[in-house]
Amino acid sequence: MESSGHIAAEAPNAAKAIKAAEEDGFDAVFLDLKLGADDGMAVLDKLTKLNPAPAVILFTAYANIATAVEAMRRGAFDFIPKPFTPDQIRAVLGKVSKASNLERRVVALESDIVSGLPPVDLESAEPLMNRALQMAFRAAETQANILILGLSGTGKSVLAREIHKRSTRREAAFVTVNCPSLSRELLESELFGHAKGSFTGAVMETAGKVAAADGGTLFLDEIGEMPLEIQPKLLRLLQEREYERVGENRSRTADVRVIAATNRDLAAEVKAGRFREDLFYRLNVIAITLPGLKDRPADLVRLAEGARGYFGNCAGRRQLEFSKPVLDAFTAYAWPGNLRELRNVIERAVILAPGDQIQLSDLPDEFAGGKKSAIEVGTRVSLDELEGEHIRRILASSRNLDEAARTLGIDPATLYRKRSKLGLL
Repeated sequence: MESSGHIAAEAPNAAKAIKAAEEDGFDAVFLDLKLGADDGMAVLDKLTKLNPAPAVILFTAYANIATAVEAMRRGAFDFIPKPFTPDQIRAVLGKVSKASNLERRVVALESDIVSGLPPVDLESAEPLMNRALQMAFRAAETQANILILGLSGTGKSVLAREIHKRSTRREAAFVTVNCPSLSRELLESELFGHAKGSFTGAVMETAGKVAAADGGTLFLDEIGEMPLEIQPKLLRLLQEREYERVGENRSRTADVRVIAATNRDLAAEVKAGRFREDLFYRLNVIAITLPGLKDRPADLVRLAEGARGYFGNCAGRRQLEFSKPVLDAFTAYAWPGNLRELRNVIERAVILAPGDQIQLSDLPDEFAGGKKSAIEVGTRVSLDELEGEHIRRILASSRNLDEAARTLGIDPATLYRKRSKLGLL
């Protein structure tokens, strides 16, 4: 197993085997049914109750159909009669790897379905966007790390997933880590995993997102907000394909292709000392900048119609159409929240429109008269009005309330009260 690149360990009895499986989280366990004083089937039952459970491969010299059927019924992954050959071991490990990859793909597909987003539109009549897409698709077939730059809501995560689908790693997992969503300690654990008891609340070990992405793609969303303390560990993963779980001193290996995205100017972050220069150059092998929606006027109507068709189908309102004033308003608007804001606005309009045509009255206030809201920083309005406009725009450009609250620097409960006051519930 070690000569094939696997990390292998052995246990002299059932108790130590179960303890090791609980603490180290093995992907596979080879288990003999004849264990002296111990019962192999009883050990199988305990191993299959672990979370996550390893793939348990049984072997025994007392092979028979009834035993194999019973073992599989109780959760065994496979069954090998003794004597066995190295090729049989390699073959079953290949099956474990393939099954693991398929499971990860199912999870990713379920995530796509649950997200409820319109189908990906990767066409453009704008030269700037076309250049970005062509560069991304050429790079997809390589193993190079990719850095996707662009304002919030421009479709960076959508493009990252499409790069993965067009890569040689498409059969393996696409795993996303949202860097600003967790504290430094929890983000490190989310990325690299942790050992049982390594910190308060670590009641069981976790493998981490790096292990989940082994053989596939690791997407680091908003990497510009990754804490400095974690950056050297990511650099080690990129350079040496090695990492350690929190609370462990044993190095592990992972074959991952990293795609990172940020709405920040990473070069400026490096100068300010908030981002490591060596990590920046490791990530910046191929940099792709996505233009904002206001820089894609030739694509705007097509994207809006696509979102209308999708949300209309979801709501059972396929007959809905945009009125001309609405399309004019869309064209005149600056779209600070980019594609995400466009989808949010259209989903809202599909729900609220009373007739078969979406009118200006079905859009948020900033579209009134087909013009961008006049409330801007420096205009002669009250602080309450300015705050209300800012909250509306942040909500329109955010994935969810938690993200909007983080951007605004307030807790979700405070944001809920402010939304209620503004009549946005």
